[in-house]
Amino acid sequence: MTSTPLRRAALVGTSVLVLTGTCTLPAPAASAPVPAPEALPLGAPGLAETRTTTTLQPGVTLTRVVRGAPDPALHWVVEVAVPSAPTSPDPAAAPRAVQDEAAARAHAATLAAAGLPAEVQPVQQPELADVPGGTIGYRVRLTERFATQQAADDAVARLAAAGSAGRSWYTGWDGGTAAGGPWTVDVVTVDPARFDGEVRATYGPDLERREPTTGLAALADASVAVNGGFFVFDPQAGAEGDPAGVGVYDGSLESEPVGARPALVVDEGTGEADVDRPRWRGELVSAELLLTLDGTNRVPGLVRNCGGTVDDAPTWQPRHDVTCTDDAELVAFTPAFGATTPAGEGTEVVLDDDVVVEVRAGRGVALAEGQTSVQGTGVYGEALATLDAGERVDVRAALVDRDGMRLDVADRTVVNGGPELVRDGREHVTLARDGMVHPGNPSFQYGWALQRNPRTFAGVDADGRLLLVVADGRQVDHLGLSVPETAAVARALGMVEAVNLDGGGSTTLAVDGQLASSPSDTAGERPVGDAVVVTAGG
Repeated sequence: MTSTPLRRAALVGTSVLVLTGTCTLPAPAASAPVPAPEALPLGAPGLAETRTTTTLQPGVTLTRVVRGAPDPALHWVVEVAVPSAPTSPDPAAAPRAVQDEAAARAHAATLAAAGLPAEVQPVQQPELADVPGGTIGYRVRLTERFATQQAADDAVARLAAAGSAGRSWYTGWDGGTAAGGPWTVDVVTVDPARFDGEVRATYGPDLERREPTTGLAALADASVAVNGGFFVFDPQAGAEGDPAGVGVYDGSLESEPVGARPALVVDEGTGEADVDRPRWRGELVSAELLLTLDGTNRVPGLVRNCGGTVDDAPTWQPRHDVTCTDDAELVAFTPAFGATTPAGEGTEVVLDDDVVVEVRAGRGVALAEGQTSVQGTGVYGEALATLDAGERVDVRAALVDRDGMRLDVADRTVVNGGPELVRDGREHVTLARDGMVHPGNPSFQYGWALQRNPRTFAGVDADGRLLLVVADGRQVDHLGLSVPETAAVARALGMVEAVNLDGGGSTTLAVDGQLASSPSDTAGERPVGDAVVVTAGG
């Protein structure tokens, strides 16, 4: 079904719309007919779809879309971790969910001999903007089907006793399958023509301290909020909570981009938005030095999601959920980072109004109000050690937009994301360019992009309205979306530009500071690095 999405921003209170298959709304009392919204392209075309819209403040609505219903044809299975073989792309790799066909068939035969019959199934990649369609590898699942997760868990235990590993898996989470549902998708729409508040990203007390989306929403007195961009989750990958990509908050550039990965750019005062691919430019200039600045507000030497400089290992290109390393870096810090800057070897120069007030052997200092610092490791540390107190140092950091022009960040929010989902009104998924395809490891692509997970994404529709979307997932009653499905849903919601934000256990919707979605982590709502909040006008 193809039609113009329903404009609902002018509605007051709550309205409910139920779609079953192809649905046409009756004309309202006013003269012009209202076009029916486009049903979400999930499951079979005839699934029931319920939409409930609530006005949260002038120019801001929340629409909950529930599609389908529990499907008795879905069941639990056991997915097996397949050991590498001499035929595998990486024969030394640990067991993985997806391997080459020879390794998969060899392991299935081993399981059968142990009394655990198994199936070898191809894993299909749909064609995307920068990824060809076809079989990327093979998975192995036990043949037996289970009605409950507990029964599948018991089979996992039997698998372990036989010397193999696996996990319980619900077949409704297989991306691209014609499951009956249910799906839950929440859509926040901000109409700049009627909006009188503010849309911005916030990270709480400082970048290091993660906060749940509900907490960030409450601190901002927000009518609605969604989780924001990717962030450091493991302290071994850097400063926990630090944005793992570009971050601009209240017009201040606090984190550098990952290569040229896409980001959501929002005018905080109007809600007008765009999807761009900002690049980083940074340098340190003194009377004697001209040095390239690698980044800001992160641990030197640790580059989460990669996308840094050509001397980074193992790659300078974006590589999602990988921490690249570099033993010689120059990183700037602002008070936004945390109570102290990262400790370690190297040199740290403390600045006050661009004047050196201290040159420290070793890194790690509490910055006073108004102070900033620059840390150097390797040759950069040696260079910083030549500076003297009282010397003037200019630290320059900026973003360059997709047209090569300096991106004006004043009064703007920039939230990191990836991959791109929609461009110029067409589905345009850049899975490889943005680092979600790992060479030699199709298991990452399979689990992160092709299977259904909770997703948070954002974009702009043809009327210039900002859409912030949360899709619950990884639960029996909330199936979630694959990345290709996410792009299709974004397009069906009317987006002409769209980008994926952080998902999985981070995916959260808060309304009036209260949890309004169903996070997938067993522990409940996950503290995140930042959130996009919508507040009312003063």
